[in-house]
Amino acid sequence: MSDALKHECGIALVRLLKPLEYYKEKYGSAFYGVNKMYLMMEKQHNRGQDGAGFASIKLDTKPGERYISRVRSIAQQPIQDIFSQINARVNSEMSQHPEYKDSVELQKKNIPYIGELLLGHVRYGTFGKNSVESVHPFLRQNNWMHRNLIVAGNFNMTNVNELFNNLVDIGQHPKEKADTITVMEKIGHFLDDAVSKIYKDLKKEGYSKIECSPLIAERLKLSKILKRAAKNWDGGYAMAGLLGHGDSFVLRDPAGIRPAYYYKDDEVVVVASERPVIQTVFNVPFEDVKELDPGHAIITKKSGDTQIKKILEPLERKACSFERIYFSRGSDAEIYEERKKLGKLLMPKVLKAIDNDTKNTVFSYIPNTAETSFFGMIDTVEEHLNHKKTKAILKGQRELSAEKVEEILSERP
Repeated sequence: MSDALKHECGIALVRLLKPLEYYKEKYGSAFYGVNKMYLMMEKQHNRGQDGAGFASIKLDTKPGERYISRVRSIAQQPIQDIFSQINARVNSEMSQHPEYKDSVELQKKNIPYIGELLLGHVRYGTFGKNSVESVHPFLRQNNWMHRNLIVAGNFNMTNVNELFNNLVDIGQHPKEKADTITVMEKIGHFLDDAVSKIYKDLKKEGYSKIECSPLIAERLKLSKILKRAAKNWDGGYAMAGLLGHGDSFVLRDPAGIRPAYYYKDDEVVVVASERPVIQTVFNVPFEDVKELDPGHAIITKKSGDTQIKKILEPLERKACSFERIYFSRGSDAEIYEERKKLGKLLMPKVLKAIDNDTKNTVFSYIPNTAETSFFGMIDTVEEHLNHKKTKAILKGQRELSAEKVEEILSERP
C-alpha cells in the first residue's frame, strides 16, 4: 500500500513442509495449500475489502520453469475475484492437458499458483488511491533466485521519508516514495549484499558458479538481513516476505502494535493476523496457536527448519487499540474477554452519568462489534442492581411485603 493509506490489513502465510504428492494422497489434492489460503483470506475479509493479493513459490524448479505466480485485484469482491482467476487458469490447463490430472509432477511443472510457499493479503484503505498497483504482495524480481523478494504486510511506517532518503544516499533510485516499496527495497538491498558476499566466499572456497546456488540458500542468514533492514523502521508492522529459493519470514514490530499469530506441525507452518483464522482453517485448538512476540520473526528456511528469532529489542507493549476494540474478529477468546472487560470498566462512568437511574435508561450498542463490550456493561449493571436490591431487602428486614420484595427484584437494566 502507498504511504497515503492507513494500514489495517490482513496477512496469511502458508508453508507446506511435505512434497505436494503427500497432500494429494492425504487430502485428495495437490492444491491443498491454495485451498487453505482461500479460506484464510476469506476468514480475514473483515480486515480488508478494498483489494486482495496472492503469491506462490514453487520449490526446486529447473532453470527455465516459472516458479513465482502472483495475482491481485481491486474488484468489488477481490478475494473471490483472484481465486476465480486462479481456478479459471487451473481448469483451463487441466482441460487442455488431461494427462495432468493424475500427475502432481506435471501439475507443479506446468500449472501456475500451485506451490509449497504461499502468501496472501487483504487490503483496507481509508483514503488515497485505489489502484491494483497499490495492492500487496509486492514483487522484486531478479534473475538470481535468491534475490527475488515478495513482500506483504499489515503496517504503517512513520518515517518513510527517512527510509527513502537512506536508499537514495546509497545510490538507489526508488521508483516510488511509498512505504511498501521503500521497505521492500530496504530488505532487498541487504539481501543483495548478503548473497554477493556468500557468493564471493564460495568462489574463494573453490566452488563452481553452478554449485554456488544451492549453497547460497543454505548459508543465507535471513535473521541478519532483517536485523540490518529493520534497524531504523519506526511504526507498527507485521511484515511477511518470501525469497525466491524458498525461505520465508514474518517480522512483528517491537512494540507489538500489529498482531501476528502462528502455528506449526509436521505438515505446515502458518502465520495470520488473527488467531481464530488458523484455529478454524486448520482445526487446531486455541493453545496450539501462538502469538508472535514483539520484535521477533518466525523464519522458515527452504529446508523446512523453522525458528523464532529476536530481530529487534522489544519495547513497551502498545497493541493497537483500534485492532483490539474494533478491527479483529470477536471470536478470538482473548479479544472477546478484553472487549467484555472494557464494557465492565466503562459502566461505573455510565452509572454516574445517569445518576444511577437505571429504571429510566435504555442500554444498547453500536456498531455490531460493540456487542461483546455491551455484554460486559450489562453484567456490571446487573451486579450493581443486585447489590442495590440486597441493601433494600436487608434494610426492610421483616417489614417488607411479598409485593414489595417482588417490586425490588423486578428492576432490571
